[in-house]
Amino acid sequence: METSLRTLDPAQREALARRYRANRVRSRELFDLVAPEAYADRPISLRLPIVFYDGHIPAFAYNTLMRSALGAPSIDAYFERIFERGIDPADVADARPRQAVEAWPSAESVRAYGDAVDAAILRAIDAEDLADGSRSPLLERAQAAYAIVEHEEMHDETLAYILHRLPYERKRIAGRTSAAPAAAESRAQTSVAIPAGTATLGARAADIPFGWDNEFGEQRVPVGAFEIDVLSVTNGDWLAFVRDGGPIPPFWVARAGGFALLGQFELLDLPLDWPVYVTHRQATAYAAWRGGRLPTEAEYHRAAFGTPSGDERRHPWGDADPSPAHGNFGFRRFDPEPVGASPAGDSAWGVADLVGNGWEWTATPFGPLPGFEPMASYPVYSADFFDGEHFVMKGASPVTPTAHIRRSLRNWFRSDYPYMYAKFRLVRP
Repeated sequence: METSLRTLDPAQREALARRYRANRVRSRELFDLVAPEAYADRPISLRLPIVFYDGHIPAFAYNTLMRSALGAPSIDAYFERIFERGIDPADVADARPRQAVEAWPSAESVRAYGDAVDAAILRAIDAEDLADGSRSPLLERAQAAYAIVEHEEMHDETLAYILHRLPYERKRIAGRTSAAPAAAESRAQTSVAIPAGTATLGARAADIPFGWDNEFGEQRVPVGAFEIDVLSVTNGDWLAFVRDGGPIPPFWVARAGGFALLGQFELLDLPLDWPVYVTHRQATAYAAWRGGRLPTEAEYHRAAFGTPSGDERRHPWGDADPSPAHGNFGFRRFDPEPVGASPAGDSAWGVADLVGNGWEWTATPFGPLPGFEPMASYPVYSADFFDGEHFVMKGASPVTPTAHIRRSLRNWFRSDYPYMYAKFRLVRP
């Protein structure tokens, strides 16, 4: 069904404002996990200090919607410059801010700036015509307004995996646990044969209220027959690989007699039935060791959204909106849970956890769909990464916002990036 966004009606404005406020509350809750003395820490050398993200979220919102789309003056030109854009370096030597910063601002000044931005944006949502494409291409179909809310939601996930690397003594996590309830029933690994068919990649702009530029250019592609594992590869599966000389995964910690798992809030005895989080390069090596391979993006779509009747679903479980019953996403928890623990989210073929519990690596290099055009509100969002070094990820992690659970969404990371919540499964032949 075509989605019309030539203007925002009062209900749409209220929904947008509600989503914006909810994002700001969740972001503050995440930053509040950081001990005050750790505000300028850099837990991951390939990312910027924590303070940058506290300033970047409101600066991106103000630069995009207020300054670029609506022509408003700066609130703080210096903040809007130093917090403008993050980094995606290939190595530590290149991990420097895009803007020279002599000393990062204090938490108090950054948060005062954020409060001023929030007030300005909420006034604009209430009073401005945010879908007037004749005024600016950034306003076409309310693109800039939706971009800033999705951008913050994405950065909440980024912040979560950055904080995962912050030492426990530099977090405020008293009383919180990473442990998961025991699985009601353990599921054994099996595989299912998916017959040849077609898969729809991407979306038409008219069919969804908002999408990032790499999502558009809907195409139906033929997919040959293949066999796919019902469950993701687990820590227990990977342990056999380590014992045969394979690499230790990024979230494992070696200790006397074995390994522990680095949870967000505590170090855990290695949960053998949780999905293993690894890099694309590591996943590829494991697949070769097991005599399998990673699925392509089209094969993921076929297994996730295809059906034996030949139809395609909105989500693996059907057309119902995503809910906690369907998988481990939407900040239901900060860490994984046993594989297959949300059977209500299984696909029509019976494949589990295709959305939730960790992003799914594919074998497909990140690139444009047919007819790709950079988006007006964020022209460098995707195009900078069509370099053959980044690979498509699908699905969702435990801290992927529920609003991002849509069939066309594509995530991507470098093949050797070790910090993402990314799992995988095998296909054959």
